Amino acid sequence: MRRPENAYKHYVKVRADFGFDGRIRPLLLREEDGPAIRIDRILDVRPAAARKAGGQGMRYVCQAEGRTFALFYDEPYWFVENERTDANDTNQI
Repeated sequence: MRRPENAYKHYVKVRADFGFDGRIRPLLLREEDGPAIRIDRILDVRPAAARKAGGQGMRYVCQAEGRTFALFYDEPYWFVENERTDANDTNQI
């Protein structure tokens, strides 16, 4: 399956725990060529729309390496919403 192109979506790889109750908890994320980043804490989980990027899915407000960011699961893809319109800017997390 080919992921849709969108300048506001910064796609990431995610390692997650899928619980017996159906809950998904992201544990690590990795940018395409970057190191794995451990998610220290999940502050909020809820269905939400990505305001700039579009799409509807689960929004995980996470803390990692002292930063807070929203990680979206729009099945089957995980992404972080870009703040800038420059699709080549990869320093989002």
